[in-house]
Amino acid sequence: MNFAEAISSGFSKYVQFGGRACRSEYWYWTLFVVIASIVANIIDATLGIGMVGTIVGLGLFLPGLAVSARRLHDIDRTFWWILLAFTIIGTLVLIYWACQRGTAGPNRFGADPL
Repeated sequence: MNFAEAISSGFSKYVQFGGRACRSEYWYWTLFVVIASIVANIIDATLGIGMVGTIVGLGLFLPGLAVSARRLHDIDRTFWWILLAFTIIGTLVLIYWACQRGTAGPNRFGADPL
């Protein structure tokens, strides 16, 4: 999956928490969120209003959660593991899991996305 396909998938599955997302989909979406946030913050700093970053953050929050849920499903973990993000060590664990290859073949969350 390339960058454009990942962004398209992220928006077309805006609040779809079921299914699986491959590593490239997750990391390209993460890259898109970082780039969009930087651009929004530059616009905010230029205009001095502070609203663009907030709107972008709110608009990308739900699809980001959905992509994270599908990524966890790809490694055969439930979405409740996302609660680890509230701890420092848990965040490192989630990053490690996001870097792992997904379960080969179908798992309890659906068919292999690749």
